[in-house]
Amino acid sequence: MDVLIHLFVGLHIIGIASLLGGFLTQMKAMGEGTARYTPAMLHGALTMLVTGVILVGLNQADDQSVNNIKIGVKLALLIVILGLVYVKRDEKVDKGLFGLVGALTTANVFIAVLWT
Repeated sequence: MDVLIHLFVGLHIIGIASLLGGFLTQMKAMGEGTARYTPAMLHGALTMLVTGVILVGLNQADDQSVNNIKIGVKLALLIVILGLVYVKRDEKVDKGLFGLVGALTTANVFIAVLWT
């Protein structure tokens, strides 16, 4: 079971990297007002959602404790991110809205690492 959990943790990290990497590559465009949510950002957010749900299930199946409040907060942030990226995926995005996705993604990472 540990190997399976570690596999999905790796895939979850790849999703985070895709979402945050897509944001970082658009920083210059954000300054110019031409930023767009890239397909990598959408796919990264979806990967995070799917692997996160699987990780919660695997950890509960392995009788490990799961902090449901932490998972709920992370899920709420991810749903907001996913909604913004999905709805605005084919158009230029305002600086504030684009920055919000980067801030929420960064907050999600810090919640995962620091909330124990």
